[in-house]
Amino acid sequence: MIAGGWSYRSAMDDAVLIGEVRRLARRSRRVASVCTGAFILAIAGLLDGRRATTHWAACGALADEFSSVRVEPDRIYVRDRPIITSAGVTAGMDLALALVQEDHGAELARQVARRLVMFMHRPGGQSQFSERLAHHPVPASAPLRAALDAILAEPAADHRLPALASKCDLSERHFRRLFARTIGTTPGRFVERARVEAARDLLEGGLPVSTAASRSGFGSAETMRRSFLRVIGVGPADYRARFSHIDEQEVPV
Repeated sequence: MIAGGWSYRSAMDDAVLIGEVRRLARRSRRVASVCTGAFILAIAGLLDGRRATTHWAACGALADEFSSVRVEPDRIYVRDRPIITSAGVTAGMDLALALVQEDHGAELARQVARRLVMFMHRPGGQSQFSERLAHHPVPASAPLRAALDAILAEPAADHRLPALASKCDLSERHFRRLFARTIGTTPGRFVERARVEAARDLLEGGLPVSTAASRSGFGSAETMRRSFLRVIGVGPADYRARFSHIDEQEVPV
């Protein structure tokens, strides 16, 4: 089991350590990592051609530096026999519980989960904990900047394809193709994600689900629920219950 930590970069340069990881991996029934420990497995060549994950903030770097690794950024842990990698920090507990279940059965794993006040299987993936889309500069060519700025500044506005293409003085067809090539997703999916992020802020502030849906540009609470499940893996009511900093007694659901 390879732990993560702030010093993982220096660990990657430690030839003796990496050699020992390779040696121990050859004689181990399974090999696992927590958080940025995945980088140690990757530099040792143990993740080549495999699926893996790490802390959400490091998934991009792992994918960029090790092109042979198939990074799955929204997973709590990933098993690609005999290698298991987990997301950041407490995700290592989810991984450990899964190993308890594998070795000793579901009933003992349930007892351990209850004792540790854990989910047997945590709802949703890492994206429910990640930083906001609007907190990061979005790389884009100049023709797209007006549309991206408009979406992030006012997610609830009219961001249908004709309106966005018009902001950039592009045809709808050219705008759609340029957007997908530059941003890596469709305009509709980008708008959906921006609205989910806006709704997350509102829910964390304690607003009711229906109000958050209206203010963030969703046509209904049900539409918002489907988008939340698609984008972050949990529904808005569950998200509000977990992350709202307002006492449940203060604001009606």
